[in-house]
Amino acid sequence: MAQIYNLFCYCIIVHTIIMVGPPGAGKSMLAKRIPTILPPLTLHEALETTKIHSVAGNIDSNTSLISQRPFRSPHHTISDVALVGGGTFPQPGEISLAHNGVLFLDELPEFKRTVLEVMRQPLEDRKICISRAKFAIEYPASFMLVASMNPCPCGYYNHPDRDCVCAPGVVQKYLSRISGPLLDRIDIHIEIVPVPFEKLSELKDAENSETVRERVIKARQIQELRFTDIEGVYCNAQMSSKQMRSYAQIDKAGSELLKNAMQRLNLSARAYDRIIKVARTIADLDGSENILSNHIAEAINYRNLDREGWAG
Repeated sequence: MAQIYNLFCYCIIVHTIIMVGPPGAGKSMLAKRIPTILPPLTLHEALETTKIHSVAGNIDSNTSLISQRPFRSPHHTISDVALVGGGTFPQPGEISLAHNGVLFLDELPEFKRTVLEVMRQPLEDRKICISRAKFAIEYPASFMLVASMNPCPCGYYNHPDRDCVCAPGVVQKYLSRISGPLLDRIDIHIEIVPVPFEKLSELKDAENSETVRERVIKARQIQELRFTDIEGVYCNAQMSSKQMRSYAQIDKAGSELLKNAMQRLNLSARAYDRIIKVARTIADLDGSENILSNHIAEAINYRNLDREGWAG
């Protein structure tokens, strides 16, 4: 569990992650702990966040400035408009209310297909444009997407102790509720395994959130320094392909490793970019100026759902 908890360090605000695991494995608990390891809002981020929530009418008279990163967790029955924003007089949706914070989608396959598909453009552009006949309005949507799901309808596919009772083909059909283009935009696919009794009952103190947060803040400072001269870019996830060639170069061993993974897993160009961005973040957390082959290997390992035959 500690290893999975530390995995969230790699997200550093705006990367995206999906957790797949059986009921009770701790997916929702982990997601709700993410705000405790994120760096504090900068003044600019706090002003941006406050403006959005003020437009939405979420600021009371006693609050002058939002100082905590937003954590939004809409129910799976949410509509398209409620998620992305809209209405006769367009209001911010959940993706804009999660700007500079976390958007948590629990039980991802239960969301309507149309609701999930409207997130594809905001995940790429980090903004949402709502057009009406007489005007158009643009809201920022630079959020960290965290999603969780069961591996199958019964919830026990790949479980170490319990057998899956789903009929043949049902697992693949269940996973196919999430489209390939959307899954391709998610940086990290990780399988969450149940915590054994020995780990649950041990009295040994685990690493706390404050310690993890210190590593996150340090890595974030490295990234801010790296992109000082580039307006609008302050973390690895926001790098363009051109900027990656300057700030995320990989050595020959890492390049060969990534080439083999691309061919074996049949990954897209977008997945290639996202693996390198995650590897760059892993290197920052490791205190390494260069991306090493072990950083690339770890980033590739965090794309479980790309593996052929994972769902039978």
